[in-house]
Amino acid sequence: MDDVVVGPLDLAARVDDALAVQALAFGLTEEEVGVRRHIVLRHLTSPGARALGATTDTGRLVGFVYGMPNDRTHWWSTVVEPYLRATGFEDWLSDSFVITELHVHPAYQNRGIGRSLITTITDGASEPRSILSAIDTESPARALYRSLGYRDLARAVVFPSAPSPYAVMGAWLPLHRHL
Repeated sequence: MDDVVVGPLDLAARVDDALAVQALAFGLTEEEVGVRRHIVLRHLTSPGARALGATTDTGRLVGFVYGMPNDRTHWWSTVVEPYLRATGFEDWLSDSFVITELHVHPAYQNRGIGRSLITTITDGASEPRSILSAIDTESPARALYRSLGYRDLARAVVFPSAPSPYAVMGAWLPLHRHL
């Protein structure tokens, strides 16, 4: 991470840069990027929404994270709530900081940037725990989340129009650090 700095990000001003990273990291089409642009800008109006970016010394955005205190009335919560209720973890929807998106440019992955982004943003949360959703497959992202203390709260969660099922994961804050 020598040439990358993690710090506050005006995500509304750099939404196109952030979505370009997400498109590469997540394999999004131009149409999907357009839809997500609207969603990101709407999320940023939520109380407590915060974003961090990972930028190079030239100002290039190579990673970002954003999240907010969870709101049970938001779309994501209404989709995952029945799955969490079925596993006995519905209470995790209350008093949690949700990681809405976390993406690192593929050329900058495996350098600790994602770890720094998620630990830094959750360190600033006033909630006692954090929740997120990730594609329900064994992946570097899921391994990262587990190393930080996240555990599966529900699996095989189906989001409308998503091609793959997701897992909802939760962790008590502060997140674990490597010793």
